[in-house]
Amino acid sequence: MTAPVLEVEDLRVRLRTPRGPADVVNGLSYTVGAGETVAVVGESGSGKSVSVLALLGLLPARVATVTGRALLQGEDLLTMPPERLRQVRGPGAGMVFQDPMTSLNPVLTIGRQLVEGIRAHGDVSKQAARSRAADLLREVGLPDPERALDRYPHELSGGMRQRVVIAIALSNSPSLLIADEATTALDVTVQAQIIDLVEKLQAEHGTGVIWITHDLGVVAGIADRVLVMYGGRCVEDGTVDDVLEHPAHPYTRGLLGSLPDLAAPAGPDGEVPELTAIPGLPPPPTDLPPGCVFWPRCPVRADPRCETEQPPLAVVGSSGGALPHRAATWCAEEEVPRG
Repeated sequence: MTAPVLEVEDLRVRLRTPRGPADVVNGLSYTVGAGETVAVVGESGSGKSVSVLALLGLLPARVATVTGRALLQGEDLLTMPPERLRQVRGPGAGMVFQDPMTSLNPVLTIGRQLVEGIRAHGDVSKQAARSRAADLLREVGLPDPERALDRYPHELSGGMRQRVVIAIALSNSPSLLIADEATTALDVTVQAQIIDLVEKLQAEHGTGVIWITHDLGVVAGIADRVLVMYGGRCVEDGTVDDVLEHPAHPYTRGLLGSLPDLAAPAGPDGEVPELTAIPGLPPPPTDLPPGCVFWPRCPVRADPRCETEQPPLAVVGSSGGALPHRAATWCAEEEVPRG
């Protein structure tokens, strides 16, 4: 067994807000192996994006307190000096941000932004860096890449800007790629191109990938393991087959149950079957409930400990491999009512 590319242990993030301290990430632990894709799923506000921003030192220190360990190829990102962290971002870890308009500089051309990142981490000429930049844009499916290098972000569509952000993240062949809703703005054809590109990078360089998404269809197609987050905590993790085919946590079952079933028969008048939504809203991080963080919305709540005692992330089964299937719930054996 080779050492993981990334080892996260007991990651905690507390933000100072006008409403008081907000515990947005609570004791998150996981690993990402070389060539492995770990999908992180959950509703908005569950702590997915904040957890990876904390890893790369992208949360403002004046409002964020980050504790725990995050070893990237043996070096702790959370205790790394700022200068070393700047060196690591790029060849060590690349990130595709959710909103390309806020991650691209509006007053610099696409080419300058790509060339700057390439030259910052390698001794290459401007001409060689520009050639590499054009190749990257071509790989991510941007039409007429040579011309695109001289254009500004506002001259490109949203999907084209997202492809530029992906090209920047891949420009230094990072050992870890973090993709935060990387293909949300893209049509299915380009989405498939980007996924193929990431898989090629994994095959060639052993890149580990953290893929943050709401799209469980994408998860089923690309992930090796799945980590389900709710209320800043991991409530279930395991192989993609274990989590999607045998979900143990009521929240995971609720997510899967809210997906449209294309094979479901239509009603007598041709009406589409209603989706089964999870009732209620996620709890604010400034006021997390005691006990199981999901209990106020849980359709089961069959155990008296649900409201008073936080369940541990415990093994609930295994597919027979080295990776256990774990869930943080007192009701793993209970059936969630379906609508």
